Amino acid sequence: MLSLRLGRRFRTYTTIPASTTSTSKTKTTLSAKDIKKPSTLEEPALIKLKAERDPEKLFHLFKANAHNRLVIENLVAFEDTISRLAGARRFDYIEQLLEHQKALPQGRREGFIMRIISLYGKAGMVNHAINTFKGMHLYGCPRTVKSLNAALKVLAHSGDLDAFESFLSHVHCQFDVNLDIISMNIIIDALCRMGIPDKAYIIMGEMEKSGITPDVITYTTLISSFYKLNRAEIGNGLWNLMVMKGCLPNLATFNARIQFLVNKGRSWQANSLMGMMRYLGIPPDEVTFNLVIKGFCRSGYIDMAKRVYSALHDEGYKPNARIYQTMMHYLCKEGEYDMAYTMCKRSMEKNWFPSVISICQLLQGLQAIGKIEKAREDVGETIHQDISISQGKKEAEGDLAKRVGVTPDTPATAVNPPSGS
Repeated sequence: MLSLRLGRRFRTYTTIPASTTSTSKTKTTLSAKDIKKPSTLEEPALIKLKAERDPEKLFHLFKANAHNRLVIENLVAFEDTISRLAGARRFDYIEQLLEHQKALPQGRREGFIMRIISLYGKAGMVNHAINTFKGMHLYGCPRTVKSLNAALKVLAHSGDLDAFESFLSHVHCQFDVNLDIISMNIIIDALCRMGIPDKAYIIMGEMEKSGITPDVITYTTLISSFYKLNRAEIGNGLWNLMVMKGCLPNLATFNARIQFLVNKGRSWQANSLMGMMRYLGIPPDEVTFNLVIKGFCRSGYIDMAKRVYSALHDEGYKPNARIYQTMMHYLCKEGEYDMAYTMCKRSMEKNWFPSVISICQLLQGLQAIGKIEKAREDVGETIHQDISISQGKKEAEGDLAKRVGVTPDTPATAVNPPSGS
């Protein structure tokens, strides 16, 4: 039995098919004709659209990709195309493209029609946007409050009060769509932007009767509008009403009130309000810090502005371009040119360039204290770059060069920060 098992084992390992020996001897040879050249890949449509600058070619390229989902569903590419056609004032092309899109299968989706309404609005074609909303049923697209809000936003940004009110008066009876809190906030914001916050306040009272409770956005919009019109008694009253009804203010509400206090020169109250934000667990942002810093600077408390600036760093925030600009401007006014130079340099290191006027003011101050040479390269080059971008170049350059003693042909020197910076 043992010999039989061994034999079977050896037989399984030693048997080799004859076909393998024969195939190993044959060699395959390929000729030059058998090797195919790699096919050239066509450039993607999105890249073509981005690179195209001719409005007519852009129109035809987009129309040729009307069924390409990678193009149609790409919101950035869609908006960029419409924006460039609007910039070229080719509204006929915009109408053809968007009307063609509505007739395609995607025109049955409410979200897609909302995009069409929004694009018409951004192109300034308000009537086309409203007609798109009114004709949604023609394409088998359901109409809800979402598309209504898209149409309201377009009318709100147009600033046409008559068209806005006319649309609102007919919307419920014609389309049987009920407004929601988002709709009411759009209406209130639009009326405040048009300079009639009293009417917006009345609408807020009516919305409570219809069962829609105002939220923090509603109150913040009205408070900010009345503060801007220096009607603090109504703004403060709305603040108290909001708190009394259990709606707590948010960051935007606090910033609106701090802005009002700063404009009135009440910088210490603005600083106290920022402290209240921390107590309530609402962390201030860069806008809050900038407002408080600006308030102290305007009131002449530059040391308090420095302390707030230091607190910004201590709490883990990073100054933005406006904070650097504010500090630099008022430090120059107070004659603290060393620290203003430091602010200017830090801002430019982050590619945030202060205004030409502020840089001119800084250079004049450094020249007065005999430290112009140390800042000439950094700040002087920034002046020439900023002027060449924003102004007519040679004349403005020559004017500023005479005022601050920096000429375009001045050789670059090593830059060392002023002492004490």
